[in-house]
Amino acid sequence: MPERVAPMCGIAGLFHPFQPAHPPVRTLRAMTDAQRHRGPDGEGFHAEPHLGFGHRRLAIVDLAGGAQPMATDDGTVIVTFNGEIYNHEILRRTLEARGHVFRSRSDTEVLLHGWKEWGADMPARLVGMFAFALWDRGAGRLLLARDPLGEKPLHYAWLPDGRFAFASEIGGLTALPDLPRRLDPVALDDFLALGYVPDPATIYSAIRRLPPGHLMLLGRGEVRSIQRRFWAPPRTAGAGDADAAGALQRRLDSAVRARMMADVPLGAFLSGGIDSGAVTGLAAMAAGEPLATFTIGFAGAADERPDAAMVARRYGTRHVSEDGAAADYLAMARQIPRLFGEPFGDHSAVPTLAVARLARRHVTVALSGDGGDEVFAGYRRYRFHMMAEAVRRLLPAGVRRGAVGALARAYPKLDRAPRWLRAKTTLTEISLDSALGYYGTVCKLAEERRRALLSPAQRAAVTGHDPSARFAALMEECDPEDPLLQAQYADLHTYLPGDILTKVDRTSMAVSLEVRPPLLDPDLVSWGMTLPAEAKLRGGVGKRVLREAAASLLPPDLLQRRKRGFAAELSGHFRAAGLQLRARLTGGPMAESGLFDLQALRQLVDRHASGAADHSQALWHLLMMEGFLAGQQAEQPSREVAHAEAAP
Repeated sequence: MPERVAPMCGIAGLFHPFQPAHPPVRTLRAMTDAQRHRGPDGEGFHAEPHLGFGHRRLAIVDLAGGAQPMATDDGTVIVTFNGEIYNHEILRRTLEARGHVFRSRSDTEVLLHGWKEWGADMPARLVGMFAFALWDRGAGRLLLARDPLGEKPLHYAWLPDGRFAFASEIGGLTALPDLPRRLDPVALDDFLALGYVPDPATIYSAIRRLPPGHLMLLGRGEVRSIQRRFWAPPRTAGAGDADAAGALQRRLDSAVRARMMADVPLGAFLSGGIDSGAVTGLAAMAAGEPLATFTIGFAGAADERPDAAMVARRYGTRHVSEDGAAADYLAMARQIPRLFGEPFGDHSAVPTLAVARLARRHVTVALSGDGGDEVFAGYRRYRFHMMAEAVRRLLPAGVRRGAVGALARAYPKLDRAPRWLRAKTTLTEISLDSALGYYGTVCKLAEERRRALLSPAQRAAVTGHDPSARFAALMEECDPEDPLLQAQYADLHTYLPGDILTKVDRTSMAVSLEVRPPLLDPDLVSWGMTLPAEAKLRGGVGKRVLREAAASLLPPDLLQRRKRGFAAELSGHFRAAGLQLRARLTGGPMAESGLFDLQALRQLVDRHASGAADHSQALWHLLMMEGFLAGQQAEQPSREVAHAEAAP
């Protein structure tokens, strides 16, 4: 009998620990309708005293079945589930050997029986991407869990009347008319600093994210909830594998094959990089027919389409590519916050949405190469961090903070100069201690620059907050003798879930496409993180072991090329649109919000438009805020109608 795995979907629910009323289905439907794009193929609801679940379904496997919420035969345990459990067959055999009787082949049912057998220890046994809520009526317990790396989202909030609400996306919670909508000033500061709001916060004070690898337990009649971690990446490196490249290729091949289960068309995102190229090569060899592959490119030196086409020809894929240069970034600045439910500052969300739309015209599932840079040290900032760390260990702290720090402050910020002349960031990192130096490489807007953009009231609200403290705390959890692992560990808790995986989930699910990243298999991640630093980064070249593992899969020229990523020139685009930019950032919802210093915003736009400075990163973040605030204004009338309909 074929394996049955859960469809991708959107989930939502309400729970009141003390009031036994049934949550109205119309309220649950409002929450799931706000996430309809996550599951256009069907819906399901369950309501009983204290609790209600809602579900939107995107059918991937078991197209005729797989209805959710799903309950045990006696109806005492029920689950609403978003994701896939890749080891569900192994778990099923274990549970059957212990007397459990299954009525389907669905991986969803494994959650029900797994809870009965292992209780809250069950999420630690799962291999997959998932976010789910499970209710045990007899025990009066509600369990929520999110996968180890944060591939699937799970948001929650406590409402003023004592109800607990959860949903896949922020929009599922803002569909509730009584949800408080006060913005979190610290989250806004973090967003301006990093380009995303890191877990567990969101832009709303009332809404929180369950962090990756965590579970949450709530109980009937209990005031407090319990939150604990069930998975964490390693904090120390090991001796490594004698044949690390061979071991990696075998592990990656297994991860790719596990993620190819589908009863619908499946393809792969294909850039000119090693990560997606290796995934595509292994998937193409495992597929029974030519694999569909998809690329978005930009004309110029950074165009990845020729490299992607080279891999496509090698494996005979059905390759489709498009030019991403036509994207209207000013228009997308209004759309992106609506898709994400909050401001999101990574402008590569625009081409990511474009490649997701391209893929969705042909397939329902796509494999991606996400995770390779974090696990195998592919980012340029890792090389800079290791070089800076080597200098730190040669220079006394006093010299670094004094002489080098003074030089860094005096050195001009040459945004438009050749890269080899832009030494200010490097000097600054060397002058700082390790964690603060690394934070400087990921920070988009330094404190002085971003606080100058805020209104006096907003500046006062974030006094004493320092986004770098999160990075320092995470890096201190790791081996102090392994600065590379420290940086990777910090990224796995911040940038990967907050930026990369959020971007991929929201843009793909916006067009009802499921994306699966084999490189984020938890066992592969743990194995890769424990490799010694020289296996990942050596001679100034990152992803060393992945390059060696991919040597038999990819053309030699591609293996030697450095990472490019989506390349879009925002600076000139914004310079040409100076008047429109000025109007949007200094009027309308931005002026009415009271969050920003309008004179500072005018000066920022004018300096960029004149060519005196390149403020494209800051301007994009501010456009995200403008789009988000405009969306809030547009939603206000519908919220007022919902309030009126809910009134007795």
